[in-house]
Amino acid sequence: MASDYQIVGFHFRVKFLNLPEEKEADIRFQSVTGLDVQLEKENIKEGGENRFEHGVVTRSKYTTLTLKRGILSPEDSGLTKWFQQAFQNLVVVPVTKVNVELLNEKHDVLMQWELSHVWPLSWKVTELNAERGEVLIETLELNYNYFKLVAVA
Repeated sequence: MASDYQIVGFHFRVKFLNLPEEKEADIRFQSVTGLDVQLEKENIKEGGENRFEHGVVTRSKYTTLTLKRGILSPEDSGLTKWFQQAFQNLVVVPVTKVNVELLNEKHDVLMQWELSHVWPLSWKVTELNAERGEVLIETLELNYNYFKLVAVA
């Protein structure tokens, strides 16, 4: 059934498939950005044609995936342990798939982006400040080879 309403982007989850240690808290995030792709092109000049250059598609270019959430202790998050292994021990073990799923009000998947060959790239923690009573946010940046929009049955 088609809907006349626009899809909203506030109800989602991120699933890490084949994470060494999976925990329930590792699907919840405040925000997800980086589902961006661009086609790169190469310009080719044609002899005798000076009005334009031919643009030829060469490859797709993907940005990094950025996840934000309230910070969790390593005991509560397999994702935090995975990041610790990468940044403290320099053991980078890529995850084969990460699914970013947009959900409806019944928690059914409306849209799903499947990211391939994902590994930690950056790990940031917001400022510790005694003058503000805010949730401490960690920002996780992930590299991935490509994503595809998967049909949801």
